[in-house]
Amino acid sequence: MSETSDEPKVSHNEGASRFETTVNGETAFVEYKRMGDTIDLTHTIVPPAIDGRGVGSALAEYALSYARTNSLCVIPTCKFVAAYIESHPDYADLVTG
Repeated sequence: MSETSDEPKVSHNEGASRFETTVNGETAFVEYKRMGDTIDLTHTIVPPAIDGRGVGSALAEYALSYARTNSLCVIPTCKFVAAYIESHPDYADLVTG
């Protein structure tokens, strides 16, 4: 999936257990582990070529919105996602131990 606008188009790649987007041929993603009604957001990768364009934030927002829509508790193992939640406290209610 390729995106040329300012807002990356994020999709759920369930087979790879990640939320992903491709910008200028570079794929960025948030990996997760699903355990029942809990989703552990484990790692965020944004290639250097597309870093600083809000791609990581778009991925975090998508992952957290997915969790909310699907009534999942979130474990923000990924430091980027944890920082995103800290700066966007409207997602704090999703966080579990």
